[in-house]
Amino acid sequence: VQLQASGGGLVQAGSSLRLSCTDSRRTFSNNAVGWFRQAPGKEREFVATIGWRGRDPIYADSVKGRFAISRDNAVYLQMNNLKPEDTAVYYCAAARKALAGRDRADYAYWGQGTLVTVSS
Repeated sequence: VQLQASGGGLVQAGSSLRLSCTDSRRTFSNNAVGWFRQAPGKEREFVATIGWRGRDPIYADSVKGRFAISRDNAVYLQMNNLKPEDTAVYYCAAARKALAGRDRADYAYWGQGTLVTVSS
């Protein structure tokens, strides 16, 4: 598994962005995939995860109702109504299992991050 996240950028509050996570080796189809984020000076935190069949999404309370995770050959994070507190580097990660939770330890494979900056 070799992951790459893309789609970040600078947007205004209230805007939308869609992040994509691809696997250059096309091997993560049987793995749960999650999104995490890390703001400056803060710990990396869980954002959302989705199971291998594209079901069983789990969201952090802070993004529930605004963000949506989905997958086909890639995994996407649709982010709506963005807020300045969503500013962070966003990372995608694949678990070794078909389903995974909020714990970073569930995820074995990490891509490089993509920066999302939301201005007020």
